[in-house]
This record gives sequence, structure tokens and C-alpha cells, in this order.
Amino acid sequence: MSAVATKIVEKYTLTPKMDASELSQYTSEFLKNLTDDRKRNQARRRLRDGFKFSSEQVSVLIPNQRGRINKTKVMHEVLCSAVNLATSDSYQVPDGYQIPDPTPQNSEETIGDLAQRILRDKLSVKDVRAEAYVLVLSAPNANAGSSRLSRLRRELRNLGASSEIIDVTKFPEITKEANEIQQNRREFVKAFERIDYPDHFTLESVKERLDNYNISNPPDLQALADVMIMFCIRPAELITLRITDAGVTGYAKNRGQPDIPRKFRSMEKNRERARELLTWIQRAISSGRMGDLGKPGAKWFNRFLKHYDLVPKHLRKIGAVYGAVIHDVKNPAHLMTIAGECLRHDARNFTSPVQNYVVVNYRRRGQTPEQARPFQIYEAGRCGLDLPLDELVARLSALENLTNQDK
Repeated sequence: MSAVATKIVEKYTLTPKMDASELSQYTSEFLKNLTDDRKRNQARRRLRDGFKFSSEQVSVLIPNQRGRINKTKVMHEVLCSAVNLATSDSYQVPDGYQIPDPTPQNSEETIGDLAQRILRDKLSVKDVRAEAYVLVLSAPNANAGSSRLSRLRRELRNLGASSEIIDVTKFPEITKEANEIQQNRREFVKAFERIDYPDHFTLESVKERLDNYNISNPPDLQALADVMIMFCIRPAELITLRITDAGVTGYAKNRGQPDIPRKFRSMEKNRERARELLTWIQRAISSGRMGDLGKPGAKWFNRFLKHYDLVPKHLRKIGAVYGAVIHDVKNPAHLMTIAGECLRHDARNFTSPVQNYVVVNYRRRGQTPEQARPFQIYEAGRCGLDLPLDELVARLSALENLTNQDK
């Protein structure tokens, strides 16, 4: 994003007068912090329009990245290499095994297909390990590779694979490197990507609008934004999410897995009112009165949020903080639990909602940005506002009383 580009340019004093060889030294810095095409495109525009770098210089700093690496190409590279895949034993393909032939079927194979093929063809332990390593090689970095391995293990478990087959897909060195990437990412977010919001999107303002919406009228973009904050909703969940007596279903990250209901938790404590507002938005999308954010190219909503210096993913993160604030908090662990429930984090996963990288500069309506405090719901042992726990509890209780009075 443009803020990242600005920080890096200012940090290293980059100028359009520098030649390509000098600029190329900072390419890895840009790519490390710009993790998807949207962020890279925003950063390119900032470099080109804001700092007046030429198109050639921008291409050096932020080269085009393919979002998906072709598995056939990866296999060819492995087959043509005369060296081991890595020096660590955990990275090595077992002796006597050949990487599978780079067939068109393999190049288009999904992780689910791979899991089914492993069991269908009754692959040996060493064959499974080599297949898992090829899967790692197809990822752009260790973090993505670790995620793909986790998905493979989940698919294998659901298909009833033995523990021996599942365990052989674990690569400790890859996990270690993935953890380092995530730690570096967290530190970067804490330093450069805290979310600020205007008075229009403070908790008090959002809560007032949610309480006053008349569902007999068609919703507008503001209502869409408020409901997304209320339920920490992903764009892909706008149509699929359902609130039932058993909990919340239609969670986007289920990815075809059994749709186990998650605990209902949102800014709106009343389940019926929350369901009413969610259905209100879903009907507007289904009828065509409002566009579907779950489909690519929803620039109309981005333009609406740009006026407030926000993007859609910020709404989910702000909503997690507001949900934690509006519910009674007993201690940091309880705060973490509530935030995780707002995010519909899997309670069986004992890691915190750390992957959401939520750092919001929380402030009340009327407070200046300088009075805002970073709300960190992911830092182990130190979550919430940068305040002592007793003061944090007192402030959250006061805010809870205020929102109750506003009803």
C-alpha cells in the first residue's frame, strides 16, 4: 500500500536520481512488506505519482509477481538440479524417490486433490514426504508453504489418513522460518500500519447508526460498512454467513470443510437484531440493489471508504476491537477470547487471533488522533490498550455504560 511505500522511501532516502542498480538493493524490502497484488499496485502508483519515479524504476523496486507459481515449472527446476533440496534433513527428499513427473494433471492439482490421490494410490511414507515438499516449493515463501502444509494435513485428517502419513508432512525448518516471517510482519505492522479512523467511524457513531437503521428501507453503502464492522465480516461472507440458534455458519475460511457453528459474538449483543441487519444486507445483494463484495472488482465500495482513508479489510479489524470493547472484559485472556469470538476464530486452534495483525489506534468520538492508544489484541501477555489492566477494565466499563445509555 502507499503508506508502506512512503515509509520505505523515507527510511532509505530513495530518490528518482538513483540508478537501477542502486534501487535494486531495496526490492526485497518492498516485496517483503507488500504481500499481495493490490498492495503492490497501490505502492507502484505512490512511487510513480507521489515520488516521481519512472516506470522503469518502479519496475525495479516492485517487479511483477505471479500470484500463483506453476507446479510444473517448480518440478522441472527440481528435476534439473543436481543438488539436494536443502541441507537440513527435514528438507531432503528421501533416498531412492523421484519427484513426480511434471504432468498437466499435477500442475493443476489442488491440495484437496493431492490428499485424495495420496490415499487413493496408497503412496508410501517417503512418497508422501516428497509430494509435501513439492507443495512447499510451489509457495512464494515459507509462510505460504507452511499454510499449504497445514491445509494438506487437515484434508488428510478429514479423509481418515493415518497419523504416520500426516506427521511426515511436517517440516520443522519451514515452520521455524514461517514463524520468523510472521514475527517480522507483526513488528512491521506495529511500526507502520496502525489503523486510524475518523469520528464518523468511532464506536459511538457506528453503534448509533446500527441502532437506528430501519430495515424497511433499502440499505446504502454506509449501512453495508457498519454491518461489516458489527460482525467483523469478510467480503466473501456477505452472502454465505448465517446466524442460527446454534451459532454462526457460513464462515469463509471453512473452504469446503464441515460447517461447524461458531459462537455468536458481535458489537450487537442482541442475536435477533444482528440477524435482522445481516439479512437486510444479504437481501439487498441478492436482489441486485447492492453489489456483491465477494466478487472481484468491487471498486465502488473502495471508493466510498477511501473518503475516510479506510479499506474493506480495516472494517473487520476495527470491528474486532469494538466487539472486545463493548463486551465485559475481565482480564487480558478474556479480552483475547472475546476478540477471537468476534473474528469467529476457531476455538480448537490454541493460537490467538494473531494472524489478523490487528493494531487499531482506538479513540473515542471527539478525541484527537494524538489521544488515541494502540489497541493490540494479539500481543501475548499484553493485549488491549497500552494501559494497566485495572485502568483498562475501568475505561471499558465506562464505555459499556455509555453505549447502554445511548440505546
